[in-house]
Amino acid sequence: MLGGQYYLIAFILAVIVVWFTTPLINHWGRRAGYVDQPSARKMHHRPMVRLGGVSIFLGSLVALLVVWNLGAFGAMSTKGEWEVWGVVLGGLAFFGIGLFDDLFDLSPFSRLLAQVAIASVVWNMGVRIDFFTLPFLGNLVYLNILSLPITVIWLVGLANAINWIDGLDGLAAGVCGIAAVVLFVLCLFMEQSEAALIAAALAGGALGFLRYNFNPAQIFMGDGGAYFMGFTLGAVAVIGLVKVAAMATVAVTAVLLPYLVLAVPILDMSVVILSRVIKGKSPFKADKGHLHHRLINAGISHRLTVLFIYALTLWAGSLALGFSNIPSGWGFAIGATVLLIYLGWQVWRNSRNVEEQD
Repeated sequence: MLGGQYYLIAFILAVIVVWFTTPLINHWGRRAGYVDQPSARKMHHRPMVRLGGVSIFLGSLVALLVVWNLGAFGAMSTKGEWEVWGVVLGGLAFFGIGLFDDLFDLSPFSRLLAQVAIASVVWNMGVRIDFFTLPFLGNLVYLNILSLPITVIWLVGLANAINWIDGLDGLAAGVCGIAAVVLFVLCLFMEQSEAALIAAALAGGALGFLRYNFNPAQIFMGDGGAYFMGFTLGAVAVIGLVKVAAMATVAVTAVLLPYLVLAVPILDMSVVILSRVIKGKSPFKADKGHLHHRLINAGISHRLTVLFIYALTLWAGSLALGFSNIPSGWGFAIGATVLLIYLGWQVWRNSRNVEEQD
């Protein structure tokens, strides 16, 4: 196992780079006119620069390059190196797709096609879901030819799920930051040092960005940031958790832990797609059917909505800690449950007050 200083360096460096580069990117974006204009569907009321993902990407990348140069990744096997490069280069490519869309407005089909192509290349580099285990039995079921499509759906789906929840100030950055921290703890516990380092850098980039993105936001991350974080979270989950399911002594399915950690964006996207299909609409046609939209429409304040979804993400992640048999994992789950109940009560109370006023 690596010394804890490497993880701390990766996290802190990512935060520092984000803090120093975001104002510069915001200034340049305003001058260049790369702003997200208000609309009936969107929640902001003034033009906002949508290039904040550049700082998140730079922070994470610089942090990883520095700890790599310090020898944190050590002597990996050839297979391990390919997996790490798959995550890093795949994250770069997904960031590039999103950034290109932020600058030049790509069509949904061209974005999806590029994402599927990149995810397929990454699968070939070893970032792949090869098997799953039966619930609480531990029997391995190999996917064989289904490995490629399932891995592509997982990686592309998560990238877009994070992009879809990026509808309120600080929401996507906070959800990704919480998920990255939980992934970091899980990967560390399962002795997956390389995946833990990537998760630490991503957590620093996402949480550092909240300084400028939490309500009231000064800048948005845009598609570049959302695609980068969504893909990287999904890829880290694959190489850090799913890969060790065969050797880990956990009585859960191989996909249960990453699904729990990322349950909020996954379920939000799934419910929205199902709702649109039932209504006869295109599943890719944007609307106000997301969880954050429903809470806002119920009269919940912007900040309370975001904090409630944070708590929901933390609660789901804490269940993953418990199921993984991490010491005190269920203690964290109990604490997260109490926090969720409190914020849920606040949401219910505020919605009732709005109903009574109407």
